[in-house]
Amino acid sequence: MIWALISLPILAGVVAFFLRPAGPRRALLLLTALGHSGLTALAWVRRPAPAWEGWLLIDPLGLLFLSITSVLFLVVSIYALGYFHREDWGRREDFQEGFLFSNAREPTFTCCLLLFLGMMTLVTLSQHFGLLWVAVEATTLASAPLIYFHRHYRSLEATWKYIMICSVGIALALLGNFFLAVASTLGGEEHVPMLLSSLIGRAPSLHTQWLKAAFLFLLVGYGTKMGLAPLHTWLPDAHSESPSVISALLPGALLNCAFLAIPRVQQVTVAAGLGEFGRSLMLVFGLFSMVVAAAFIIRQLDFKRMLAYSSIEHMGILSLAVGLGANAGYGAVLHAVNHSLTKGMLFLVAGNILAVYRSKSTTDIRGISRILPISGALWVAGFFAITGSPPFGAFLSELVILKSALDQGRTVVAVIYLLALGIIFIGMATIMLRMVQGDPAGLPADHRDSVVTEGHRSNFSWLFGESALAVIPPMALGAAVLILGLYIPPALRQILEQAARAFGGV
Repeated sequence: MIWALISLPILAGVVAFFLRPAGPRRALLLLTALGHSGLTALAWVRRPAPAWEGWLLIDPLGLLFLSITSVLFLVVSIYALGYFHREDWGRREDFQEGFLFSNAREPTFTCCLLLFLGMMTLVTLSQHFGLLWVAVEATTLASAPLIYFHRHYRSLEATWKYIMICSVGIALALLGNFFLAVASTLGGEEHVPMLLSSLIGRAPSLHTQWLKAAFLFLLVGYGTKMGLAPLHTWLPDAHSESPSVISALLPGALLNCAFLAIPRVQQVTVAAGLGEFGRSLMLVFGLFSMVVAAAFIIRQLDFKRMLAYSSIEHMGILSLAVGLGANAGYGAVLHAVNHSLTKGMLFLVAGNILAVYRSKSTTDIRGISRILPISGALWVAGFFAITGSPPFGAFLSELVILKSALDQGRTVVAVIYLLALGIIFIGMATIMLRMVQGDPAGLPADHRDSVVTEGHRSNFSWLFGESALAVIPPMALGAAVLILGLYIPPALRQILEQAARAFGGV
């Protein structure tokens, strides 16, 4: 089953590249997403045996992030069917998300999208630090063409910034792997495989100073890909210039893959008795990322960049939670689930807004609730969900993290944490609620009518003239986040507890 999870999207991606008719290619994308989700669900029922001499294994932490990736990819694939149709129609109108669409690019786009899924799957299953490094780098290579899909000069700039900065980060992570190998060699062992279980088992014999250096380089390296400040500068450009279907996957799945690598090495440091060293570093990076995000969200003029800085905030929350340890570990894994689902929902809704208003400027967009009532309602719900307001799931996870900080007597950390959350709430409320309200006077009437009628009704019109394929996927994600704020299924709770325990949580 492990090999099937990895090979299914890779083989489908190769086929999609050579499959020229649009209909079969889009059907292949959806069927692959369904098959991958089915295999992931089967892994919950019956955990598959390790593969490749233990290099590939589904542990609780990997299963959780694999499930997030699979579910989000399935929802995005359903949305993509309507997105591709809208792009086809937008080509006749000579506009779509800032650049003319070409049908010739769709095979490459679909191929890279499926390869992206395969590489993210490999990240979640990797137990060998060398293989994990290769998989994380492969996610960069597979996703870079997706960011550049529209061939706009801003897309080109965002893609190169993404590749260059993440390459620096992955180079630092490679040095971290080298230092980890040196730590095992100087520890007196003849040969310690770079497998997670082997390193944890022999952690007390690892060389302390080299292990500290390895953790620092791995944290900075993977933290760059994760979007932790101050090496976060690629993230706002990549998120804002990507097509909507990719913007939903970058924060909801890609950032999680980079984050997953950090708790892996944290497990080794905890086993070696250096848990406090690693937690202190993650605590600092987490708080700093939240403060930076709060500063840039205030008076943000691009709503997709605003959502990108929100991702930096939430990656900071995850780092902070792992740094706190104890019960905050449970809050970290729960928050990873909530953030992925909520941010995926918001970026899909952002795609609906962008298709109608032809602008990402927060000053140009007013009256969403009058033109796109369902998307407007989801936009408001997404705002409350992403800022941790009850009864959505993020409120519960952020509350668990806050309680853990207070229980440990870290009053200063709790105060900074609450101040950052408060500033971000005010900043996002000012932008997002203003976009929903008011009179859409700035939107050309002829364009508004043509988009809401011809463009959307030709694509399985549902309610209020909005496409079913445009609103049902984000609506499903929003419902999931709401449910998680009210009730956590026992099976999910068990996996969350096991995943949190893996890196020092409950």
